[in-house]
Amino acid sequence: MFFVLSKTLGIMLLPINFLIGIGVIGAVLLLTRFARLGRLLMVASLLLLAICGFSPLGNVLMYGLEQRFPPWDASRGAPDGIIVLGGSIDADISAAHGMPVVRAAPDRVIAAVALARKYPNARLVFTGGSANLIATDAREADYAAETFESLGIAKSRLIIERNSRNTVENATFSKALVDPKPGERWLLVTSAYHMPRAVGLFRKAGFKVEAYPVDWRVGNVFDFANLAIEGLARTELGMREWIGLVAYHLAGKTDDLLPGPATP
Repeated sequence: MFFVLSKTLGIMLLPINFLIGIGVIGAVLLLTRFARLGRLLMVASLLLLAICGFSPLGNVLMYGLEQRFPPWDASRGAPDGIIVLGGSIDADISAAHGMPVVRAAPDRVIAAVALARKYPNARLVFTGGSANLIATDAREADYAAETFESLGIAKSRLIIERNSRNTVENATFSKALVDPKPGERWLLVTSAYHMPRAVGLFRKAGFKVEAYPVDWRVGNVFDFANLAIEGLARTELGMREWIGLVAYHLAGKTDDLLPGPATP
């Protein structure tokens, strides 16, 4: 049920969808006796879209998330394993073209390959199935395996988890698959803005991980967007994460509202 709600109600509450929806309702109301309300909704929708698109709002939403975990400290030595969260490869488009298509967060794959080369004894786990509300046979992990092999990572080193639909299942299924032993050190590779929620879910699953954030989206927090699409994209990502953090915490899937680095 939680997954279904995240893919329906959760998507409807995202800024772009929500504001466009308000604008459409306003346009419909223009044809009724509530035309005044319709005009107000349309104006509000346009102004709020402009604020989301051109103001630093998206940067502000993202900055606190991205700065929550510092870059990983390599001075402690080699990790025992590396976990890479899905979200980079579009499985449906990959299936349509018969080859892996990386459409988002390529740093996750790049960093994982670099780490695998630097630490040849570390196990490499990729976790990601189909995030669609109605799952298809196309699974991101299948194309991720092909991608890693094409970049020189031996198939024998890869551990592929292809059934998870969201980050909760990433954590639960990965733990069951690798059965981490006490004292082992596992890196978690995902986008910096997604790291707080991901770490919180892995902790709740009983899988101790060390954050390896990549794919930063914000430099100067107070920069204004030159293109509306850039500002809207950052606002959308930021709101998605904050909504996810609140929802997962209220549902008891994380212990902290905003998970941070583990205390010594």
